[in-house]
Amino acid sequence: MAPSDALSSDDQNVDSSAPADNDSATADKNLTRFEDLGVSGSVLEAIRGLGYETPSAIQVAAIPPLLAGRDVVGMAQTGTGKTAAFALPILERLDTNKRAPQALVLAPTRELALQVCEAFEAYSAHLPDVRVLPVYGGQGYGVQLSALRRGVHIIVGTPGRIMDHQAKGTLDLSELDYLVLDEADEMLRMGFAEDVEQILADTPDDKQVALFSATMPAPIRRIAEKYLRDPQEIRIKSQTTTNQNITQRYLVVSYQQKVDALTRILEVENFDGMIVFVRTKNETETLAEKLRARGYSAAAINGDVPQVQRERSVNHLKEGRLDILVATDVAARGLDVERISHVINFDIPTDTESYVHRIGRTGRAGRTGDAISFITPRERYLLKHIERATRQQPVRMQLPSTADVNTTRLARFDDAITAALQETSRIESFRDIIAHYVRNHDVPEHDVAAALAIVAQGDTPLLLDPENDPLARVINDDKPARQRSERGGRNDSDRPRAQRRGRHDYAPYRIEVGRRHRVEPRQIVGALANEGGLSRDDFGAITIRPEFSIVELPVDLDRGVLDRLRNTQISGRPIQIQPDRGRPGREGGKRDGGKRYGDRGHSSHGSDDRPPRKPRHRK
Repeated sequence: MAPSDALSSDDQNVDSSAPADNDSATADKNLTRFEDLGVSGSVLEAIRGLGYETPSAIQVAAIPPLLAGRDVVGMAQTGTGKTAAFALPILERLDTNKRAPQALVLAPTRELALQVCEAFEAYSAHLPDVRVLPVYGGQGYGVQLSALRRGVHIIVGTPGRIMDHQAKGTLDLSELDYLVLDEADEMLRMGFAEDVEQILADTPDDKQVALFSATMPAPIRRIAEKYLRDPQEIRIKSQTTTNQNITQRYLVVSYQQKVDALTRILEVENFDGMIVFVRTKNETETLAEKLRARGYSAAAINGDVPQVQRERSVNHLKEGRLDILVATDVAARGLDVERISHVINFDIPTDTESYVHRIGRTGRAGRTGDAISFITPRERYLLKHIERATRQQPVRMQLPSTADVNTTRLARFDDAITAALQETSRIESFRDIIAHYVRNHDVPEHDVAAALAIVAQGDTPLLLDPENDPLARVINDDKPARQRSERGGRNDSDRPRAQRRGRHDYAPYRIEVGRRHRVEPRQIVGALANEGGLSRDDFGAITIRPEFSIVELPVDLDRGVLDRLRNTQISGRPIQIQPDRGRPGREGGKRDGGKRYGDRGHSSHGSDDRPPRKPRHRK
């Protein structure tokens, strides 16, 4: 698969220094090729095959010390090309004869873990023996266990699921050579700091560690000082900007609702040509087929599509014979079609450089353009990265309602009638036919017109039924934001969580871990969010009792989410989540007094009941 980790960096600055010995690591500007950095053989062949020639600033600064075996602390915004900065050195030094995991990459979310895994697969395209495994919550243990038994070289995972495998004894990291902390500040924000430290402490002391973070708060600095040996410190300042003619908007929508949401936007938006970006090659074909089934002229382009066919699709887009291209990043690289008025990020990229490249496909030649990004609740944090990279704040949009769609459909229906009325010669011939029908069947002319509209429309209703709207929940969730916007008030996302949902919007769930197990609210949120795909806004009050805890979750929690959460473990204990029935005689009795997630002063202490940490010794 093609990685979305862009490698070009003509507009980035490098400031490198080592805190321990002030060792200068300023990048040599003459090093403009990957082979100059030490990348060679099959890895070099793979990245050339992806079309990359010039390394980014973070790659120029980080690859040489990582190849030399030094620990690295990289301060770089998302989108500076850091995935390749740590992936290429790992692949260069990997021993494929070993079956035990040699490299572990920790990522805060499953989306980022999958994207990093795809990048490793792309960079190792000419290393057929390399096995990469994503390990994250929400995926069945069986797939991961069978892969671990067969042997893997590189594991990319979220801290919670990595800890679960360690507790079960199904993941052996005793031969680990390389450990990467990707988006370390985001892991800290999600409450994974203790898990990360536990994983670091339970891996070999002589491993090489690379830590990448957009910011360097005190806890991250402390982890770096404690677990990294004489690290090379690198700072990258991204200067990426985007065309001011492009209007950036975003829509918060769940993965399952993306296709319906896209269809609705296509109905209401006045677009000319469009590119819809997805993450994988398979998804391009799947989505293009779904759009064609809904009546849109769409085609897929990806790295596997023959060049002749890709050029044909692009030409059809230019000529107006095709309206929508569904593409991956690599397939659309360098695409320049003035007719493209809209770019849709169906899957939002986690690196901002890819985001900038994507939306740059519109707004060409001085024209205006629109970029709309679909963001799942767990991807909200990417908005800050996008704002910093583009120096523009994307505006939250509301999903068009059934009334909006029906208004658009009626307007187009009116336009079609108006256009037909202009064909006077054909109108005359059909007027005689209609008059003949009216005389012979004694039917009013307006009834005949309505019947002809039915014939023209076919079996598909012209108007949507508001009572059977599959996207009603998304629209209703957006109503408060829309109402505040009309009053000039704050956006919904700026309000405290407790004000966004009322108490009646939550239902209590009991989990079988409590104060005796030294569990904290942030551990509960981190585990349930990763395993169930929940956002931080989905959590209400969390009440921790000695033997169990009560967690408030949305009353309309999807059954599938609850099923995924049943096998979740916290501190090595199955949580056995179930609706809280207020069983008589239970400890605490009341549900009042629980802390809403994010409040200060929760009553839990300590960490958890994991096995005691091994003493940390430096060699």
